[in-house]
Amino acid sequence: MSGDEPADPVIDFGPAGSEDRTMEVQREVDYEMPADRLEESQPQCPFGVAGSCCDICYMGPCRVSDDDQYGQDRGVCGATPGTVVSRNLYREIAGGVSAHSHHAREAVELLEDIAEENAADYEIKDERKLRDIAEDLGLDADGEVNEIAKDVAEAAKEDFAPGGGETLNWVERMPAEQREHLDEQDLLPLSSVDQQASRALAQTHQGNDSDTGHILKSALSAGVADGYAGLTMATDLQDVIFGTPTPTNATAHLGVLEEDQVNLAVHGHSPELSEMVVKAAQELEEEAYEVGAEGINLVGICCTGNELAERHGIPLAAHSLQSELAVTTGAVDAMVVDIQCIWPGISDLMECHHTRLITTMDYVRMREATHIPFEEETAMEDAKEIVRQAIEGYEDRQRRQKYDVNIPDRSQEAVVGFSDTALLDVLETIDPDNPAQPIVDAIQSGQLRGIVGIVGCPNPKMREAQMSENLIENLLAADVLPVVTGCIGHIMAQGGYLDPGTVDELAGDGIRDLLYTLGDAAGLDGPLPPVLHMGSCVDNSRIGNVIRAISEGSGIPTRDLPVAASAPELIAEKAVSIGTWALSLGLPLHTAPGLRIEASDAVTQTLTEDLKDITGGHLIQDETPDGAAEKLIDALDERREPLLNASAAGASEGTAADDD
Repeated sequence: MSGDEPADPVIDFGPAGSEDRTMEVQREVDYEMPADRLEESQPQCPFGVAGSCCDICYMGPCRVSDDDQYGQDRGVCGATPGTVVSRNLYREIAGGVSAHSHHAREAVELLEDIAEENAADYEIKDERKLRDIAEDLGLDADGEVNEIAKDVAEAAKEDFAPGGGETLNWVERMPAEQREHLDEQDLLPLSSVDQQASRALAQTHQGNDSDTGHILKSALSAGVADGYAGLTMATDLQDVIFGTPTPTNATAHLGVLEEDQVNLAVHGHSPELSEMVVKAAQELEEEAYEVGAEGINLVGICCTGNELAERHGIPLAAHSLQSELAVTTGAVDAMVVDIQCIWPGISDLMECHHTRLITTMDYVRMREATHIPFEEETAMEDAKEIVRQAIEGYEDRQRRQKYDVNIPDRSQEAVVGFSDTALLDVLETIDPDNPAQPIVDAIQSGQLRGIVGIVGCPNPKMREAQMSENLIENLLAADVLPVVTGCIGHIMAQGGYLDPGTVDELAGDGIRDLLYTLGDAAGLDGPLPPVLHMGSCVDNSRIGNVIRAISEGSGIPTRDLPVAASAPELIAEKAVSIGTWALSLGLPLHTAPGLRIEASDAVTQTLTEDLKDITGGHLIQDETPDGAAEKLIDALDERREPLLNASAAGASEGTAADDD
């Protein structure tokens, strides 16, 4: 990409047509993409893949394994494979906890500023949810809105400060029976999520904890902290401030870019930024007209894309793996980023394109980027500066004329935004007294085999196998309901899996009938989509809230429900912490690529088998879609058996009563 003139890319985005549900982007370009860098990295270090490389001190790095043909059986300090693997896993989880809790902290600070009238550009949009949260936390839920917001913000702040209660306040948002069970197992987290994350580093420092079981126990507690002082807190407060999503129509794939408009891509995770950019783009439309554009086309990438789509119907342009590809279209005039999943490779493309790359957070900077600090007090002013950068980018594109624009003719309609509130409201129309009952009835009747929450990112290691698509098709054919978040949501949107029109083609007979029933209850002229989109990565907490409602409504512990989780294209530390939270809830968890535990028999045994008797969950590792689906379905069937037996017993009692 050197020289005065930019490279002239030739991009083949694959065949158009609704029959190609996967809409996999095929390309022949002059630019290095993630798949190219993956190929260049081969072969990857087997010790790293197995979790057995220890580099926390300078006597090493040491490479250890229980396999006597594969590395040493002890590190220089005497650390066993179990010690090394469990420490590495715990540190990954701590990284995820730190990322999610920092995200949540920003939402807490914004709520407090709104309550104290120090953030004029923001407001509380979901008073109902605010009062529900306050009630869960044992606070006064009947007072004036700003006073409740102050109390909720204060309770949230306590979850970051040491010296509070016995555990996190937000653990009150956990299913009650499982919370009590974890308390009995001494697995509830510390009262400060910051302390929980820092303890992970202290505990795994060279010369400290070497007890494999004890380290894994701490790792599970950290997963609980992530689920509640990270995921749940962030989603809770974002819904309060920006509104709880309801099912919304959106369009997905790079075909949503417009050659004759200012294309501004918002990429990252924080609606605090993107919501202001939406408002600023609306207010500055006239400035776009003045430079010859037909308008401002705001599009979403990664989890910000999910946030904007589920609240505003703004197009889902690309998932994280496609973020660089979006720039190579030549149509993106500016890309503004905040936090998480911002791949450094984007910077490499800036010298070849007119695109303005804009960073906004003080702890996320990038090469070749303009930094515009985004502050709550000046939110609208900052957002307008960002939009004006995009308008200038459009002017540059039109003036210089040497940038070829190649927008693929690829787009797909999708229905997004099935928040836990929206889904439970639909179930309540069927059974106002107990919204959980329709799900229990569907499981007992055989209409629904189970539910799998499918989360995470597109991993180039798994894309060739179309891991997410094929796994989900297997589950749907077996009458399992997939609910998705994060960039998996983008994959599903692009492939037509979020389109109600594909239900008859994709769903098994039982789940198809259930989706039509739920669609009728929702007042739709047809079924719900075969896959339900529940939002961004932090919105995994919505899945947790639905599980809680089913558990508490049915009296069945979460560790006995036919519900599982899968990260079929695992990438980030935060995905590992999310998965650990799922294990703490008592759910079977599938990952691909597998967690880095292979080098330790003790860690593998604990997570795949022994954990069943501790939290009720267990780990499934399989990198093939067919194998993963089979193992998940087997796990669901095993957990469904008590429900089927209860249904059969109830039917027998009813028959006996009739005979009497």
